[in-house]
Amino acid sequence: MAKELKELTPRGVNYSQWYQDLVIKADLAENSAVRGCMVIKPYGYAIWERMQRTLDDMFKETGHVNAYFPLLIPKSFMSKEADHIEGFAKECAVVTHYRLKKAADGSGVIVDPAAKLEEELIIRPTSETIIWNTYRNWIQSYRDLPLLINQWANVMRWEMRTRLFLRTAEFLWQEGHTAHATRREAEEETIRMQNVYACFAEEYMAMPVIKGRKSDSERFAGALETYSIEAMMQDGKALQAGTSHFLGQNFGRAFDVTFVDKEGKTDYAWATSWGSSTRLIGALIMSHSDDNGLVLPPKLAPIQVVIVPIYRNAEQLAQIGEKVSGIMAGLKALGITVKYDDADNKKPGWKFAEYELKGIPVRLAMGGRDLENDTIEVMRRDTLEKETLPCRGIEDYVRNLLDDIQRNIFQKALQLRASRTIEVDTYPEFKERIEEGLFILAHWDGTPETEERIKNETKATIRCIPLEGDAAPGRCMVTGQPSDRRVLFARSY
Repeated sequence: MAKELKELTPRGVNYSQWYQDLVIKADLAENSAVRGCMVIKPYGYAIWERMQRTLDDMFKETGHVNAYFPLLIPKSFMSKEADHIEGFAKECAVVTHYRLKKAADGSGVIVDPAAKLEEELIIRPTSETIIWNTYRNWIQSYRDLPLLINQWANVMRWEMRTRLFLRTAEFLWQEGHTAHATRREAEEETIRMQNVYACFAEEYMAMPVIKGRKSDSERFAGALETYSIEAMMQDGKALQAGTSHFLGQNFGRAFDVTFVDKEGKTDYAWATSWGSSTRLIGALIMSHSDDNGLVLPPKLAPIQVVIVPIYRNAEQLAQIGEKVSGIMAGLKALGITVKYDDADNKKPGWKFAEYELKGIPVRLAMGGRDLENDTIEVMRRDTLEKETLPCRGIEDYVRNLLDDIQRNIFQKALQLRASRTIEVDTYPEFKERIEEGLFILAHWDGTPETEERIKNETKATIRCIPLEGDAAPGRCMVTGQPSDRRVLFARSY
């Protein structure tokens, strides 16, 4: 195991390779036989389950319910909202036939040319079209609104360049789709869900985010406004960790979803959609992990505490096991997930390295001397600090330690972002400083032409127009034209 850890590329040498190594070596995911798709392994999926369960509870607390809609979307549906299809057309996978048959030469199977579909079906890149076609049957009156639906699903977007968790052709996500009686209610929903994502990112992922509004060119296809949360990874690049879209009445009009309001007038329903995906696992890795492996926030770690016995013989192992059983019961009573690893096929040192690599927040170890002294060794993964403590009261100590680890890794990420966020007023300085891997707040004249020029010349994009912070007007760093406020630029994943 020590050799394997040495083979983990240091972040300072090649950050991209470090990430790839870590995903593979920590047993989170691997590439599949299908180009651009991944296999999420049990440990990686366990992290996703923790995320999913937490987010699902947060959605339900805000009044949303889950449903499920078809994977396949008739091609004609995609044509009904022009901006929407233009945004996704190049990423769509298309089903054209419904049957295979044996090849005449016995070489295998071929697509049966006689089984061509009358209308091609699109594997969903997102579900606005199929869902709003369904909503037409569900909504007739203002009494049917608001309709607050969430779906946990997979989607397909035909990516050319893929990276595990961050960008794959198929990925898992949730997508919320809501319908409202008024513009105000829909706009409030859009901001509410952005805040839910921000709360999840900061309180559970321990990942500080900047809430903002996307520029027109970065908006979701078919939206009037897109709001996002943007996080800084350890290499200074930005990662979009969740988006919430105000869709206006675009999809209501496209799919003829009308309702009779309180005054008896007919109007089109107002829409929102919002989503987050398994990309969050990539964000979690790159926000906190180090050259020794994963660093997981306790609130999302599948295993929060691991206990490793160090013993000379079976008798001593039995004694340690008896002692540890009481500690485990106490931890579980506090709602802490704990694993006791008494497997005899790996040495304690190998286990220590493995659990360090996998980011288990707290490791407890008990040996013969600990047994005699009624003590136990405690190591915290975030700082790798160790101490030997009395067994009495260890359960409460560990609970508090987990809380401290959660706070500490958030503060560390927050301090990193603060140290790498600057204001820039001139374009020459911007082009020089963006090479350092920074978040740059700069004035922009609001035109897509200037935005495109900056992107082409520096590979930096407008991550968002921040909703908070200094909103003082100024002059565009490129053109000198008036600017309402600084916007956030960064290179991104």
